[in-house]
Amino acid sequence: MTSTNYAAICLDLDGTLLTGEDRILPEVVSALHAAQDQGVLVMVVTGRSKIATLPVLEEFSLKGPAMVFNGAAVYCPVEKRLIEERTLSKRVMERACDYGERSGDMTLLMTADDKLCAHPRNDRERASLEGLVGVRHVEREALREQQFVIRVSFMAEHAAGSLSYSNVIAEAVGDHLYSVHFPLSFLPKHRQSLMQVVDLQPPCRGKAEALRLLQDTYGIPPERVVAVGDARNDTPLIQAAGLGVAMENSMEELKPVADRVIGHHDTPAIAELVHELFL
Repeated sequence: MTSTNYAAICLDLDGTLLTGEDRILPEVVSALHAAQDQGVLVMVVTGRSKIATLPVLEEFSLKGPAMVFNGAAVYCPVEKRLIEERTLSKRVMERACDYGERSGDMTLLMTADDKLCAHPRNDRERASLEGLVGVRHVEREALREQQFVIRVSFMAEHAAGSLSYSNVIAEAVGDHLYSVHFPLSFLPKHRQSLMQVVDLQPPCRGKAEALRLLQDTYGIPPERVVAVGDARNDTPLIQAAGLGVAMENSMEELKPVADRVIGHHDTPAIAELVHELFL
């Protein structure tokens, strides 16, 4: 039994659980394992793909499921497979490929086990893929042949910003999808980049899907969930959880919707939070 009424904690990875060096501080690992041992459900909820999330899960040894692709899929570390998966329709993919060919924007498709990107045309585009795990370069025509696509991402230097770029893509592909947009410079490895990123996924509630999973599978209602994140895509989860927590290094628009703000992701702030709430 925990020391508070909270029964689960949902944690984003980049900028939250992971430091700027892509590692988890030992104090954080120790605190989360101690909470898990006391019956707290510790759940990773990330925008990363399954491929990019697996190394963290394997090192971290968590028992609970991980929500990946911003809520479009759920990975079970026990069964070592996706137990939920939403994919984009053929019609959406045709429109997405049409837009990519017409605009020339970088186009990246992600399935459960693969990532395919049209060949980069210059060093700037090649640099934009740094840090993405498992990307294969293919001809644009090959993108049309892919099935069971969970996410299609576009990248371009859009002077008006990521929201404007997202609106352009929504008009071309459809506005009924779940969309996440951000400047690539938000990521530590790309601070100097001028690229804007738009991710398109099947309709869902984004990371707030974690609350639906916790309620339906474990009987844990949203008010008993602590959610921690740092970026715009964490907003649905932060707003709907019983306690929404933003990191000090968060995007400024996330902090006002959180119930509280804790320290920087390069500090043991999450360990301190876990000790306060669960241990």
